[in-house]
Amino acid sequence: MKALIQRVSHASVVVDQHCIGKIDHGILAYIGLGHEDSLQTAQRMIDKILAYRIFENDEDPAKVGKLDKNVQQVCGGLLLVSQFTLMAKTDKGRRPDFGGAMAPDAAQVLFAQLIDYANTQHHNVATGQFGADMQVASVNDGPLNFLLEV
Repeated sequence: MKALIQRVSHASVVVDQHCIGKIDHGILAYIGLGHEDSLQTAQRMIDKILAYRIFENDEDPAKVGKLDKNVQQVCGGLLLVSQFTLMAKTDKGRRPDFGGAMAPDAAQVLFAQLIDYANTQHHNVATGQFGADMQVASVNDGPLNFLLEV
């Protein structure tokens, strides 16, 4: 499983001209699911995202400007978007190979489980729509982007 996370000032997902998910200050996370991923993998990824310290500590004078707080500590939002293209192999040729991505039916079930778990762990979770043509808008704060793997 891979997650491309971005610290954002705000982010939203639109499907068929309707906003289906949005957050203010927080993390936009694109999630790629592979063949070997499971509920346990998904739970570890959510735990890692929520604990990942990518927000500055403005309260402790010794840590001002340092990436010392996680999204929960700053009361930020978490926007989860399924993104099978993260699993593409790009090391050969000029066309991505998506063979590493989980099959859509299984991925849809696991992504729903990932969302359910995220909602039990964090108070402000929004999502895209699995398999839909989504327009994702965000303002990257930093910019800060990290590729996480579990």
